[in-house]
Amino acid sequence: MIEHEELCSLIPHSFDMCLLDHAESWDENNIVCHSSSHLLDTNPLRRENSLSSIHLLEYAAQAMAVHGGLHNREQGLQMTEGYLAALRDIKINLCELDNLQTNLRIEANKILSQGGNMIYNFTVSTADTELVSGRATVVAISHNE
Repeated sequence: MIEHEELCSLIPHSFDMCLLDHAESWDENNIVCHSSSHLLDTNPLRRENSLSSIHLLEYAAQAMAVHGGLHNREQGLQMTEGYLAALRDIKINLCELDNLQTNLRIEANKILSQGGNMIYNFTVSTADTELVSGRATVVAISHNE
């Protein structure tokens, strides 16, 4: 298991903006993370004391970034910048997270990786309910030259 502090070192977000608590497991193409930060009043995405389920896309994006960071570290590469270039087939099954009192499970599955461009399927869920799912295209910019 990889804890919050180490996750923060793998992505450009830090402190409260690193929304993930820990990564439960990961391999070359998959990562499973967990978070309870949606329950915090200090969540930096909250607006007017509310957190929309659209913000779960950021949780998925951070899981993908952690996955890329772990892969780069394993390969001995420096961290690269990544940009969320496109979202497709987004399904949102809950409007607001305010009444959700359980932890989040964030899963991302890399289905394509070519020249720094990656496509992931992702799901954010609770133990029994899928909250958000979709596909994301990530473009990585390397600074290893």
